[in-house]
Amino acid sequence: MTILCVRFQLPPMHEAALPGLLGLLEDFTPVVQALPPDGALVDLRGAERYFGRDAVELASVIRVRALAHHGVDCVIGAGPGPMLARVALRDARPGVTCAVPEEPDAVAEFLAGKPVGALPGVGAATARTLCEYGLDTLGLVAAAPLSTLQRLVGVKVGRELREKASGIDRGRVVPNAVSRSLATERPFTRDELDPDRHRHALLSAAEELGARLRALDKVCRTLTLTARYADLPHSRTGSSGGTPISTTRSRTLKEPTAHSAALTRAAYGMYDALGLQRARVRALALRAEGLDPAERASHQLSFDPLDEKARRIEEVADRARAKFGPHAVMPGALARRLGLSWPTAA
Repeated sequence: MTILCVRFQLPPMHEAALPGLLGLLEDFTPVVQALPPDGALVDLRGAERYFGRDAVELASVIRVRALAHHGVDCVIGAGPGPMLARVALRDARPGVTCAVPEEPDAVAEFLAGKPVGALPGVGAATARTLCEYGLDTLGLVAAAPLSTLQRLVGVKVGRELREKASGIDRGRVVPNAVSRSLATERPFTRDELDPDRHRHALLSAAEELGARLRALDKVCRTLTLTARYADLPHSRTGSSGGTPISTTRSRTLKEPTAHSAALTRAAYGMYDALGLQRARVRALALRAEGLDPAERASHQLSFDPLDEKARRIEEVADRARAKFGPHAVMPGALARRLGLSWPTAA
């Protein structure tokens, strides 16, 4: 076991503490991949030899240091690869590291009873398709004929799914920095039931992210939505404690973009997919991830004059905001609610 998946138990809306916690992990190894808003992957192959301890022992040291220096507890999964470490994290709890054995037979046994949704990258739609055909556990997926999986979910996805369900982990930890993402949040002054206000918050957040990306000459490849709810006894996790419950969804964009309209459409799509109905929402947050220089991004040419017009208007609006302030130009829907503006967070 050489890979750790660490999730820090940060208070809601305190992801600004993540860079300091990543620095703690980098005291053990430079191979750290940030998983905003509250996690990281850590490759300890060199650290195990240097410190003379295995990954589980080092995980205990990391947990103690996080508590001592930052007052933050964490849950940790360990495995031979990043995918297996992420799966192990689901069974971890504070104070106890869940570790996946390295032997192939033990890995297969560990995965066999897990639901298909436990695999990183398997979304709700793919899981639903597999479950409709009785493939509701990873053991059943691993035993299914490859041709069957490929007919159900596609050639490439079917092959990768069968490999992962069989315990074949081809992933690696890619060192990055939390600065490779931008985040903004919209907390409500009260637990908010109104879907229209939710959508206005998302519109405001997407407009801000788009403007910040364009100011930095960056584009993003992935957009992540986090919805935090009031903690009710009948909430979806069944908890009645004091910590708000949250749901996080990510969507890979059709093409890397800093176009506010494209970000807004993606945010609305993820929000609609949550099916919140009358959920009491405390805050909504958007994060743009996978940032790349805009000059390296490709853009699919469009014959839609409205799209080209919107992009030209966006350029003019950015110049106006840079000269006269962030509220100089904004969508009409936001202008009508200017008195209900939200604070933002980087």
